[in-house]
Amino acid sequence: MPKLKKISIPFRAAVSMLSAYAWSRLAEQARAVAFIVIYLGAFQVFVLGITPRVALGFAGGIGLVILGLALFLEGLFLGLMPIGERVGVKLPQRAGLAAILVFGFLLGLGSTLAEPAVAALRAMGGFVNAWDAPLLYHMIENRAGQLVAAIGVGVGLAVAMGMLRLYFALSIKPFVYLLIPVLLVLSAYCAIDANLAALLGLAWDTGAVTTGAVTVPLVVALGIGVSRAVGKQKEGASGFGMIMLASAVPILAVLVLGIIVNQELPQKMSEAAFFAPVNREAVRPLFAEDAGLVRHVFQRGSEEGRRAVFQTEAAHEQAVKALADAAHRRTVLGDMSLVVWLRLRASAWERSLLPTIVAGEAERGGAPNMAGGDVFVSSLRIAVQSVLPLTALLLIVLFVLLRDRLQYHDEMVLGILMSLVGMAVLTSGISTGLAPMGDEAGRSLPRLFRYEAREASRIVIEPFDPATDLITVHARDGQRTQYFYLQDASAKPRRVFFDPGQFDSERGRYEHIEMDRPLFQEHLTILGLGLVLLFAFGLGYGSTLAEPALSALGRKVEEITVGVVKRKGVVRSVSIGVGLGLLIGMAGIVYNVPTFWLLLPPYVLLLLLTFWSDEDFAGIAWDCGGVTTGVVTVPLVMAMGVSVGGELQVVDGFGVLALASAYPILTVLLYGMVLRLRQRRSIRELEAQPNG
Repeated sequence: MPKLKKISIPFRAAVSMLSAYAWSRLAEQARAVAFIVIYLGAFQVFVLGITPRVALGFAGGIGLVILGLALFLEGLFLGLMPIGERVGVKLPQRAGLAAILVFGFLLGLGSTLAEPAVAALRAMGGFVNAWDAPLLYHMIENRAGQLVAAIGVGVGLAVAMGMLRLYFALSIKPFVYLLIPVLLVLSAYCAIDANLAALLGLAWDTGAVTTGAVTVPLVVALGIGVSRAVGKQKEGASGFGMIMLASAVPILAVLVLGIIVNQELPQKMSEAAFFAPVNREAVRPLFAEDAGLVRHVFQRGSEEGRRAVFQTEAAHEQAVKALADAAHRRTVLGDMSLVVWLRLRASAWERSLLPTIVAGEAERGGAPNMAGGDVFVSSLRIAVQSVLPLTALLLIVLFVLLRDRLQYHDEMVLGILMSLVGMAVLTSGISTGLAPMGDEAGRSLPRLFRYEAREASRIVIEPFDPATDLITVHARDGQRTQYFYLQDASAKPRRVFFDPGQFDSERGRYEHIEMDRPLFQEHLTILGLGLVLLFAFGLGYGSTLAEPALSALGRKVEEITVGVVKRKGVVRSVSIGVGLGLLIGMAGIVYNVPTFWLLLPPYVLLLLLTFWSDEDFAGIAWDCGGVTTGVVTVPLVMAMGVSVGGELQVVDGFGVLALASAYPILTVLLYGMVLRLRQRRSIRELEAQPNG
């Protein structure tokens, strides 16, 4: 065969073509995330009352998400996807079943480690109190490596199981009927134990985060390639169902790991009992050294816990005063600033032990963020550790085991580089944009329905002299009201009413408490709850529309079903299901409903609907439940759920993602039944027409 002659393109024309192509890809991702960004920003400004300045502060992170998503997906399709498809076609032709299963396991393990959403799951550990949920805290903080390994092994086993199913052309339904009841029975067992019950939300959430922008394209391509290569598929859609397995088996792996680890841990107890010396040996597995216990009681505990740790008032006072030293403070508080600790964790007595904090400093204070360069370097390191091992696995199998080669090496190298840079930029954008947006919304949402006003911040004014600083207003009935003016940073002076109980006459200092009041009065609490649930539904619907994995799956479904099942129909059905799942999950957090009782009803219903559904549509529906929670949805939903749970004193906010995966399966199964009824009605109408 004669060699193809290379076409020479002028530099300016090449730049113009590449610029137009890059702009189209950026515009595509911008359109995908536009709805959710506008929705979040408008809700925060007009409903939650967050200032536009704060809302616009997330714009840079959102821009990084758009750029990173475009680069990452383009690199995935140029570099990793062609290799995966090639391996999927060649492996059954040149290797036996054992090699296929081993490769499937390694691919599932590697793709899980490359998922950005898995990193977002691990980042939520800082919101869990060790005394409320010892096992949950221990799994995220101390056993994070084992947790990720269990998730990866679960996905690897799932992919191997899927390869076995495709090789022998087995139905997906028996796998559903086996795995889901086992998960429900095991979850019921865990729900009895307080420690294991707190782990349920995290375990079921892992099934949601494992199937994202990396895993879905590779696993689906591999599955369909193997199915076609072995030539045993009965239907064009027999390659579907792989994502369902990759979502279910990791849940089982995490639950089993939790049951094993739980045997060495203490049970849930009060904060004072947890930090008391008498229980020091019992909590030793959670903290390798006493310094870790001290860090946790300062970062997450209250004065009650610190008194239990230090036992004497003198030791307690010395430990609090030591926070004035910047180096020691960094060791104890980590990234939390002293101002934030005083506002959120310290008692009035503890605040009196530290130097004065003026109003301006209190308003500027916050947890210090890493510089933009540090964030990118950290994200790039994660990207290299995630993408390169997966790429090496694919290339070793292709070149060494299969002795095959790729035609376009330059495209592959370019794609891998784009994947690395794209994941780094995307992860940076999640850290600085999506996750803070979700956290801000989560901390503000309870104000819509909370009955009581809660403390938001404290401002210490020193020196303060009531004789000269106060203004007295006399009413006709003889009552007197006293107030003073407080100068806020970048704002006009405002009137503050004087509370004698906040004035320390001995030190000559006044402590003003800023209250975070409900946006609505008590009789409008139902309206506030309605707004919270509406926000959750809109968040789920909008973020799902932006998920690249769902769009890719929708196109593949439309292609394989020859247009019978429309991509838009699948995407809309899934988006409605995710919105419904988040709505129910948020209601569960607000009313503190155990995770097991939120999961049981939808999955029992899913088992029944799967029995009545067609084989091909059952696989499509269960796969749709796995692709809904990716790089866009996970950081938003997890940050929001955990923050709302923290504000409402709920043990944790996990489990919302699991519901966001269950209800899309339900809506897609119902969508499939509606399509089937329409087809049958059309057939009856055609049969009823006279021959002619």
